[in-house]
Amino acid sequence: MTQENYDVIVIGGGAIGLATAYHLGKRKANTLVLEQFTFVNQLGSSAGVSRQFRIPYPDQYMVQMALDSQPYWDELQKETETPLLDKVGTLWFGDPNVHSTEGNIAEAEEALKALNVPYTTLTSKEIEEKYQFRNLPDTYTGLFQPDGASINFKATIETLLDLCKKSETVHLEENSPVLKIEQMGDLFEVITPNGSYITKKLAIIPGPYINSVINLLDFKIEATYWNMSSAYFRKTDPDIQYPTWFVFQNATGDNGNQFYGFPSVDWDHPEYIRVAPDFVINPLDEPNDRTLIPNQQELEYTSEWVKNHMTGLATEPEYTSTCLISLSKLPNKELLIDFAPGYVPNHKNIVLYATGWAAKFTPFLGKIMADLALDGHTDFDITPFQLGRKYFKAL
Repeated sequence: MTQENYDVIVIGGGAIGLATAYHLGKRKANTLVLEQFTFVNQLGSSAGVSRQFRIPYPDQYMVQMALDSQPYWDELQKETETPLLDKVGTLWFGDPNVHSTEGNIAEAEEALKALNVPYTTLTSKEIEEKYQFRNLPDTYTGLFQPDGASINFKATIETLLDLCKKSETVHLEENSPVLKIEQMGDLFEVITPNGSYITKKLAIIPGPYINSVINLLDFKIEATYWNMSSAYFRKTDPDIQYPTWFVFQNATGDNGNQFYGFPSVDWDHPEYIRVAPDFVINPLDEPNDRTLIPNQQELEYTSEWVKNHMTGLATEPEYTSTCLISLSKLPNKELLIDFAPGYVPNHKNIVLYATGWAAKFTPFLGKIMADLALDGHTDFDITPFQLGRKYFKAL
């Protein structure tokens, strides 16, 4: 068994794990990234190739986080010639009274106003005229925020992986699931099938597989797992284009009735528009129950919505995909960024990111996690995300 000493071991080599390693490398910290699968895999929350970047949120602190992440995207963009963000704007529309997984339109307007973020309000008719939707109820309202974008997520991950490979102090190990974590005084020994490694600090970022790691430290988090479906609809009108969008509607029976979509982009089935349900009919108890085959009923509800309310598209999807996400069981709380609980030895040297939709913050979260690991604090106010006291349970 090899034994090497590191300043930080990052457990999880998805987008945010690699972003953390990139920022650790910039600070010349001797860093090891352990990925249980291969890098750029399709088995966790980094599956699929596009995500939405948006600024509207119902909470000011989330709007602030989106604003604060923009310079980090700009910095990452300088490292690659591939455009990472396709800036098409964010359109939120639907029933103004609905409170969804994304929040509420009126609350988002208040948060945008409070932070002087520009946006325009829209009536149901204006949404149909400007953005090619149809048959919307007259009561629907909307907001459009021009800084929203479609993220080329695969290129983002590949750019971060490339930067880590170029870094003199970052080491990458794939096919290296963590089997055991031993405390050795102030240090940790992390044991994998490929060797054991000594480190001063742990940054635990394995996406939906969080419990398989922290159970080794005798605690767990309360989470539910969504194996989310996605569908690609061929353009029947080659000139049709959409912004990134989300529709707020009340559920009807099994149909969560909330959908979101993307523009057509040259990196992801260029002649197709991606539309996805923002609900699952059957949440999973364990991430290993995931499948690469989407739920047929979720796809049918999505097709029905496209058929009734979108223009210029075929009504049946030709390509589909899935993506696995862990979500907190706390209402309205997405992201968890915290240190391990106090009953875990050496807990101040263990930082975790878990649960929630965070692709849009990738390069910024990497900076936050690197600072927490090395310094024990960060300039960004993470108080709203330090939810360990509610989430963590001792085993």
